[in-house]
Amino acid sequence: MIAEESGIIKLDGHEITVTHPSKLLWPEMGITKSVYLQKLVALSPYLLPYCRSRYLTTIRYPGGAGGKSFYQKNAPRPIPDYVRTAEHEGVNYINLNSLPALLWLGNLAALEFHPSFEYIGGEEPAEWVLDIDPSGEDEPRLQEAVSLIGETLDALGIQSVPKTSGATGFQIYVPIRKGYTFGQLREVGRFVGKYLSEKYPKLFTVERLIKDRGSKIYIDYVQHAAGKSLSAPYTPRGRPLATVSTPLLWREVREGIDPRLFNLLNIEERLSRYGDLIAQTEPQSLDAILDFIKLRC
Repeated sequence: MIAEESGIIKLDGHEITVTHPSKLLWPEMGITKSVYLQKLVALSPYLLPYCRSRYLTTIRYPGGAGGKSFYQKNAPRPIPDYVRTAEHEGVNYINLNSLPALLWLGNLAALEFHPSFEYIGGEEPAEWVLDIDPSGEDEPRLQEAVSLIGETLDALGIQSVPKTSGATGFQIYVPIRKGYTFGQLREVGRFVGKYLSEKYPKLFTVERLIKDRGSKIYIDYVQHAAGKSLSAPYTPRGRPLATVSTPLLWREVREGIDPRLFNLLNIEERLSRYGDLIAQTEPQSLDAILDFIKLRC
């Protein structure tokens, strides 16, 4: 696909220029830009569905992973004719809906893809996500904590999928039926977070201020809101080990799997074995838990 002598990718009738294809983007892993683009091709059937028709924020690392980076919300110019954008609150976001657009961003050293929680032009949440943040880089209780959250959701009749953030934490991803509001999801998140922090007060907290969390694990239900974004399933991360945000099986979490295990060099093997674990989960009804919360008020 990549013509090394010309630095051009020809795809779907488009030509994407590749600058400095031998540049190391993840030096510790030996991943050059040309290798990165090849990995994006492999990831695209899994990554694009979670970015398509959403307001996209990217994180660009001009000098490669681990170096200086910046968040980019406004689409960089010039914009090729195959890249779609969407205006929202004065920002011209990219609508990442095609492989050519993904490779164009990859060439610009966009190493992370963070879509909005809502679809372009809509107000409903596309899914429900709990962000689980440890207070320290290496938290030995993290997998235990994530497992307890999963067990709690399961007891509430809610199927969920844990995924590594690709950084230090985990997220718990819940596909949901249409019709819910962000306000309703915040109510459910607050209920689950307070329940767990009261039942396991030495392990969990819903305290927003980092200085007041101590060594506890933070259940962030507030981050899930209109206008905010989070690392997409299957996005690479600009970390030295080229980690990828990866959905897991619950038994893997219970067994204490290392979230840094999955990276650009081995993610294809996992995907060929398990496919997209999120897509295999039916959209969930939250009606019962919302009714219960109403009765308590």
